[in-house]
Amino acid sequence: MKKLLFLPLIVLSMGVFAQKFQLGIKGGVNISNFTNSNFDHTSLIGFHAGGILAFLIGNNFAIQPEVLFSTQGARINSGTTKNDYKVSYLTVPVLAKYRFNGGFYLEAGPQVGFKLNENIPNNQSINTFAKNLDLSIDGGLGWHSNGGFGIGARYCIGISKVGNFDATVQPGYDPNFRNGVAQIFVFYTLFNNYRDH
Repeated sequence: MKKLLFLPLIVLSMGVFAQKFQLGIKGGVNISNFTNSNFDHTSLIGFHAGGILAFLIGNNFAIQPEVLFSTQGARINSGTTKNDYKVSYLTVPVLAKYRFNGGFYLEAGPQVGFKLNENIPNNQSINTFAKNLDLSIDGGLGWHSNGGFGIGARYCIGISKVGNFDATVQPGYDPNFRNGVAQIFVFYTLFNNYRDH
């Protein structure tokens, strides 16, 4: 947890050394599911929304932290019923972003998610479904106009378990499943007059 406290300091130091920046908002659709699992499940549709701050390094490269509200989870088929397991997170991705001259870009970086709440079916064997901290690696692509409008798509690959489950409570179920989230979004930034060409 102490390491997470250094994240704002890292972002602040990038702001000191960066020559220019962009500030913006974004929002879009989440298509989430559980990965690395051996039970029957399907995707859930949710959303994400929040703010972005891009520290620009030259014409093409940027470090872009974001703070987003994100709804995630999956629909699990227990054999007789299908139940939605929903978890809401405050996610903080920090992405390295390379923008080509035509406006298209690629991005990748780590993400930390802080659980805000969960909505799961009544289950006497589960006191808390999701852990308070969720870690993932993000990668994506998109297009960003010189005027500030942009569209993009991103996939967030979970690298930490969704919850701390005991395999003996649900025999036959792999407890090591992770979040997987595909995101499609639009965004708009201010302070866009930074490119030399």
